[in-house]
Amino acid sequence: MTSESKKELLGKVFEMKDLVEYQDGTVASRMVINNKAGSITIFSFDKDEGLSEHTAPYDAVVMILDGECEVWVAGETHAMREGQTIIFPANAPHALSATSRFKMALIMIRGREESP
Repeated sequence: MTSESKKELLGKVFEMKDLVEYQDGTVASRMVINNKAGSITIFSFDKDEGLSEHTAPYDAVVMILDGECEVWVAGETHAMREGQTIIFPANAPHALSATSRFKMALIMIRGREESP
């Protein structure tokens, strides 16, 4: 994300789902914030598109902004729709697939919690 692109959002009211358009037959994305503490990326998925199973070294929050999808995390399947949120734990295998066109916000938290 260019600093100019980020500046156009600072101090503004906007709907995250409006930051990226649907594109036929593919996945599109827009980085909103990216720094050493974490990142926020908005994705749009055409129907039947998805992300294959993978892991990430940090917790990830997925918020469904529009449409519906199926999510797999650590062997469990969840049907999700607009307004719902799930947290993928660090290092847990996860994947997702669009059951309709859908948009999501991905919030990656790069820090680790300190042990008490």
